[in-house]
Amino acid sequence: MTEPPEASASAAQSDPGASTGSTGAAVAPPPADGSARAGAAVPRSVTARATAAGVIVSLLLIVAIVLGSRFLENFDSALLPYAVATVFLAFGVAYRYTVWVSAPGARRLFRKGWGSLFSAANFRKAPTALPKMIATYLGFQKFLGARSHARWAAHQLIFWGCILASLITFPLTWGWFTFTSGSGSGPGYEMRIWGFKIIGFDSLDILGWLMFHGLDIAAVLVIPGASYFLWRRMKDRGAITGQRFGYDLVPLIALIVISVTGLLLTFSSIFLHGGGYEFLAILHMVSVVFTLIYIPFGKFFHIVQRPAAVGMQLFKYTGRQDQEVFSCRRCEEPIDTAPYVENLRGTMRDLSLGFDEWAEYCPRCKRVLRGSAYLSQVKKGFK
Repeated sequence: MTEPPEASASAAQSDPGASTGSTGAAVAPPPADGSARAGAAVPRSVTARATAAGVIVSLLLIVAIVLGSRFLENFDSALLPYAVATVFLAFGVAYRYTVWVSAPGARRLFRKGWGSLFSAANFRKAPTALPKMIATYLGFQKFLGARSHARWAAHQLIFWGCILASLITFPLTWGWFTFTSGSGSGPGYEMRIWGFKIIGFDSLDILGWLMFHGLDIAAVLVIPGASYFLWRRMKDRGAITGQRFGYDLVPLIALIVISVTGLLLTFSSIFLHGGGYEFLAILHMVSVVFTLIYIPFGKFFHIVQRPAAVGMQLFKYTGRQDQEVFSCRRCEEPIDTAPYVENLRGTMRDLSLGFDEWAEYCPRCKRVLRGSAYLSQVKKGFK
């Protein structure tokens, strides 16, 4: 067993155990409030690059809207506020993502993660690994089930509800997705994408009901999931201690408001003969536009970050396939894959943290070495 060098005072002050955690996660995303570190300012070069990326992506989306709606022939002017909000969303996502990957740790995650996703060697070693990780890590988020089955179920309701709503709302807003009727009032309709007929259906049968009530189904999924998390943040001491109104509560409230107002629009049209419909439509539009603009700069940004984490999981998985497991230098217990530990050390060097060698120790040995460093620097007892 190889014993480490004697811990110094500077090593003790660096607190390696707190910095690397139980698995040495050097590539965790920055806080969703937009700052990589408290008080750290984004360099001008990064800001300029992020702004350029946002402008380019926004312009590309505008061109796609114009072309996809057949030069606005299929574009519904009543949905203009939603379309404008999606353009702002595209700008914000591109801007924030560029700032995020400009940080040393995130840049390394980005390169390693996406490099693993598009690696031919990884595909040959584990051809089914990527589909499985997309299904389990992105789709069903099995890692949440280890924390709490209730939280996992609530997150699944929100996730699939939002996915369904996005698949319907965005194409409709952009004029890519239209329903047309030869008689003008149904019941026979045609679903068209980019002007091309995909399927015909009767609005009075089950398929037609599902087509016209997809957003209602999405709302029914989202409301219980968001309500559970909102209730938990009102009751759970651990959640209450660290929560922030704008970061933790506003997203949940926005999802509930969008879902409830959407259901009320359907209720008004069916049972109230359109009573209060205009007011509900404006309230619904405002809540949706606010949420779309909020996404890049709040908690919802993790939706954009998560695919990169799949690449890192694949990076670790393929390392295990080669049996490249790195053992602790002190107790020889396995820590993680050798490529992942080296990646962690490289990230620490990029950040000039000055203690990248501590990545070669397991969490328990880090705590032992830290305690030994304190004992070697502080006299035992008092005179």
